[in-house]
Parts: sequence; structure tokens; C-alpha cells
Amino acid sequence: MKIVLVHPAGSNWVPGKKDITATANRMAPLGLLSIAAYLEREGHQAAILDCLGPRAVSGVDANVRIILSHNPDLVGFSATTSGFYDGYHLAKRIKEQAPHIKIVFGGVHISSMGGSLSERFDAIDFLCIGEGEVTLTELADGHDVNKIDGLVWRDGGQVVVNPPRTNIPDMDALPFPAYEKLNDFPKGYNLPLFSYIQSPGATMVTSRGCPYKCSYCDRSVFKRGFRFQSAEYVYESMQYLEERFGVKHINIYDDLFTTNRKRITQLCDLLINQPLGMQFNCAVHVGHADDELLQMLKDAGFLQLSLGIESGDPELLKIHKPEVALAEVTDTVRRIQAKGLRAKGLFMMGLPGDTAASIRKTSDFVMSLGLDDMNMSKFTPFHGAPIWDTLSEHGVFDQDWRKMNCLNFVFVPNDIDSEETLDLLYNTHVKRFYSDPQWRRRFRKRLWEHRKSLWYFLRHLPDFLAAMRNFEPSEG
Repeated sequence: MKIVLVHPAGSNWVPGKKDITATANRMAPLGLLSIAAYLEREGHQAAILDCLGPRAVSGVDANVRIILSHNPDLVGFSATTSGFYDGYHLAKRIKEQAPHIKIVFGGVHISSMGGSLSERFDAIDFLCIGEGEVTLTELADGHDVNKIDGLVWRDGGQVVVNPPRTNIPDMDALPFPAYEKLNDFPKGYNLPLFSYIQSPGATMVTSRGCPYKCSYCDRSVFKRGFRFQSAEYVYESMQYLEERFGVKHINIYDDLFTTNRKRITQLCDLLINQPLGMQFNCAVHVGHADDELLQMLKDAGFLQLSLGIESGDPELLKIHKPEVALAEVTDTVRRIQAKGLRAKGLFMMGLPGDTAASIRKTSDFVMSLGLDDMNMSKFTPFHGAPIWDTLSEHGVFDQDWRKMNCLNFVFVPNDIDSEETLDLLYNTHVKRFYSDPQWRRRFRKRLWEHRKSLWYFLRHLPDFLAAMRNFEPSEG
């Protein structure tokens, strides 16, 4: 069967302003790359259309022409919440021009909402709930739709929800993602500026699932278990990226990369004894970052470690991320930097229970840490997150899916008077961090080291200046 897998562009910035997110950080659609590789291994033809890719065209008609040029039997869309409508507009147009083509939607938004989407969006033939590799392959193989676990479909006018699919137990059984199906990979897929020294860069995920229960996190696809690729598999994946594509830096986007100590020890041993000439970034959990592990990561070629911290208010942490304590965060950041690694903090503003005072407390805590970098996202409720069912008790929520991308304040906590106030607090904090003399001194010392990022920044200077102006504090 011929299949086209589509990564819709979605709404990835602020309404009314130019979207430069792909310029700042264009990430390969890893889920679709894994599904494409699996389908091809099982004898099907899979193409990928990345509507956020380096040579992407704009407009529904132009993208539909590309999809139909492959003469597909099936078109699959992987949709985030903010990207769902862009994907659906494409699906509707495909159905208008080629009604025989089957349309399937998957991804975290689909897995969290389930069969209700089939009732509302009739251009969709199938929903894939949970992991997509086996479900889509069985659909492409022509299996009886009644017997495909994880599939939602229509029997006449009746929506049928099949039993859930069991997650793939052996992560090493998956083929390497089909990076070769992307236009201009890896050079067209840029990592966040100043987060790497060597280029080109790439991204990878080496595990699925998370046992923690953060209030804001949707685990509808990979659930709360923890499955991971072996150290040998991860090393071979890295080696493949270096030998096939010349990749020199990899950002590892696992939620809990360092959780299994034995695996990380084995991987670091491989990277130390058989170096690949690469560097790596990953996230670590404050409970899984002792000095011995940090030294192993440093020796293996890791450059920057990120920590999910979210808030500097201990009372809010008890509610939203109870396994993290501020004193432990401070200690972990200090020890990361003492090993010669860089520390990046990940935070969230506008959480249920946030106040102007708690946000200032978070900002003060961020500044106290002396981080090498930080990311402050705007809290966005998602349907499958634990906090979803009680949101109405904690504030006002604008459920416009197109703005639910962590770049807009769609939720305003009870003790904040408006979205405008949140934006002012957010912009004030961002400017405070990047204006800090200590941070700027550290940044200047590394500027030549990051000359590739600097050159990229200068080439796209108008876009970056426009983005920077969005973070200017303004009362109006």
C-alpha cells in the first residue's frame, strides 16, 4: 500500500504575528519517521510531508497537490492540539478530490480525545489511539478493522472504538527512524540556537512513557510505564546518524533519559571507549543526577543537561510536580556546572494556583540558580492531563485549539486579573533573565565557540529581532 504521512504546520506562534518557530528550532517529526520506517520494513511505501520542513510550501491546495502526487491509498496525520485544524483542512480537501483515499489521524491530541473526534469530523475515516507503528501497519495490511486494536472507525453512522493496543514491549524491535525521507535533512533541521557547538544537529528519542504524575502532562500515547532502547541500540542509532548524515550533535528528547542507571552506564562506556566525535544534550531528573552519573555524561560527550523545574514556589510544586524540591534543584544545578556541563532550566508560567507573587518568586528562583539557559513556557491545559477535569475551579480557559501551543496564555488563573497581566509578567521575566550581567558575561565568553549559531542568527536577523520585540514588557 502507498501511504503518505503528514506533519501539519499548525499554529505555532502568537495570533497576528509572524511564526518564526521553525527558524528558531525545526525538529524532525520523530513519531512519523518511526512509523514510516516500520511500514517500509513491512513492505509498504511510505512518504512524509513535513509542513514545517525547510522547503515546505504554504496553503491547503499546494500541500494537497503534493500529497495526491504520491497516489496514496492512505494518508495519515499526526496532529498536536494546535495542529489539528490544519491537518483536518487538508483531510477535507483530499476527500473532496479523491474520496477513495482513507484518512487516519493519530497523535497525542487524538489519543486523549478518542472517539468524540470521529463524531465531529466526518472527513476522518480512522483514529489511531496510542502508538501508531503496528496499528497503521495492520490497517495497511488490510486486516479486518474489527480486529485492529487501538483503532476507532465508523460502521455506517456508528462510531466503533476497538480495544486499546498494548504498547510495543521491545523498543529495540523498532527500525531506526526514516530520517532520509525528510527534505534537506539534517541541515534543514536546526537545533535551538547556542545549544550546540558542532553541526549539523539531529534529535532522537530513546524511551517511551513516564511513571511520574505531573498535573499538566498528557500521557495518552505512551502511558505511564517506562520502556527504553538498550544502550547498544542507542549507540548504533547515534553511529548511524553520524555515518549516514554527518550529524555531530544530538538533542535527546526523552522525558527520563537517565532513569535506568544500568543503561546509561553502558551507553556512556560505549561512547567513551568508542567515541563518535559527537556531542549531546539531554534532560535529567533531579532524583537521577548524582555526581558519578554527571561525570559519566561529561566524559561521554554531553554538553547541556536540562531540568524540568516548572515553578519556584514550593506550594505550587507540591501540587503540580510533587517529586521535585527546590533545594534539590539548586544542588543539582550547582553539581552539573561543577562537572563542566551546562544547566538549562525548564519552567512554566500561569499554572493553576499561580499569582503575581508566585510568578515573581519563580523569577527570583530562576535568577538565583545561575543557569546557562532557561525556557519559560506558557501553561497550556491538555485534554489528557490530570489537571484537566478541575480546570474550571482554578481559572478561565479559552479552548481555542489553534492557540494551545504553550506560546499563548489560554488559561488565566483565578488570582491573575487578565491574559495581558500574564503576558506582562512573562515578558518582564524573559527580559530580566537575558539582561542579567552574569548571564551575559558567560554568554560572551562562549560566543566564538558558538560561531555557527551566531552566523545562523545573523542570516535570519530580521526574524529574530521581530521575535525579540515580542518580549518587550509593555503596559499597553
